Amino acid sequence: MTYAIALTALADPSRREVFQRLKSGPLAVAEIARGMPVSRPAVSQHLKVLKDAGLVSDRSVGTRRIYYIDPHGLAALRQWLDQFWDDALDRFQAEAERQAAIKQESGT
Repeated sequence: MTYAIALTALADPSRREVFQRLKSGPLAVAEIARGMPVSRPAVSQHLKVLKDAGLVSDRSVGTRRIYYIDPHGLAALRQWLDQFWDDALDRFQAEAERQAAIKQESGT
């Protein structure tokens, strides 16, 4: 999975809502669709896109499909996002050290 595919999949607000509903644990399509302003077939289509993006997986339980967030796909997306945080922290640390050196040189 590439981060671009995951971000594209999550760009749709309804798809993000479907994904967010899975954060509390595995659910069947009917449970995900309950209270959403889109039909159950539309939720199924959103789940397919999320699954193709590697963000969601499913398993059979009797006649139902249970969907859950795929930790591997989520980890890949998080790894991509973390690079921005790591870079920002490195820049912050460098600036803090630079400011400390200036203070020390000036004797304040």
